[in-house]
Amino acid sequence: MKNILYSIAAILVLQSCTNENKTQERKLEGKIDRDQIAVTTKIPGKIQKILVEVGQQVQKGDTLVILELPEVDAKSIQAQGALNAAQAQYDMAVKGATDGQMKQLHAKVAGLKEQYDFAQKSLNRMNNLLRDSLIAQQKYDEVYAKYQGAKNQYLAAQAELADVQHGARIEQQRMAMGQKERALGAVDEVNVAAKERYIIAPQDMSVENINLQVGELALAGYSVISGYINDGSFFRVTIPEDKVKDFAKGSTKTLVIPYLENKEVQATIETIKPLSSYANIATAYPDFEEQQTLFEVRMKPVNKAEAKELLTKATFIVKQN
Repeated sequence: MKNILYSIAAILVLQSCTNENKTQERKLEGKIDRDQIAVTTKIPGKIQKILVEVGQQVQKGDTLVILELPEVDAKSIQAQGALNAAQAQYDMAVKGATDGQMKQLHAKVAGLKEQYDFAQKSLNRMNNLLRDSLIAQQKYDEVYAKYQGAKNQYLAAQAELADVQHGARIEQQRMAMGQKERALGAVDEVNVAAKERYIIAPQDMSVENINLQVGELALAGYSVISGYINDGSFFRVTIPEDKVKDFAKGSTKTLVIPYLENKEVQATIETIKPLSSYANIATAYPDFEEQQTLFEVRMKPVNKAEAKELLTKATFIVKQN
């Protein structure tokens, strides 16, 4: 009889423990998380100086790291030299000639003008003499040929002077302008690359990891510094399919933070998405049937300033209504 009573008592104790465990298992526990951010390099360079420390809070636009880029400095000199040469070519194409060349052309035109005037006077005299039959026709023709030669030389010199005064051909000017713009583009490209020596914080963030030290080489695209976005706090909890009805998108839930002596925080449900079977463990004590689909619920804090003080990866409990 005593054995029967002991057996019944043991069964009752075990049943009580099972009910208690089920009660505990019904608690929905999740993790406090934050959006991560990685600050990378665009061009390779050596770490010259690190201006932040692990755990430091930085603002958007703060300089985090300074790189050493000797190749960029060399290319800057080359690009500036190419720009100066292209500018000189363009100025020469627009101006057309130097001051000395202009003086020579003016003197040439003036000299040919004197020859042309003299030839015209000689032709007029010969014309009068020919009219009075004092000279032969051949003599007149010789003077007339000299007159035409002087006239053509004078007109050619005038055209040459006008061409120089208006600069080079428009095609040559455009070609020189194209070379100048190409050189300007090279200078701008070097200036942009030079700015990349300063690695800037893209957002307000906390520095969690510094992956390189002074003197080490940072390759293009390498994550030099990583951390958490200050306004990127969110709450993540895994729920079984039969509890999705209690988590409507856009509704507000009360979360209990155990490490803050059960402080309550309000959060709004942002997304609900199903999890694959290999990624469905986000709750410490799951309470669901194996055939149920698991869903990950992501919630944003109502008070963002309050959420900044919460520890990343800390546990929270969804308060049941």
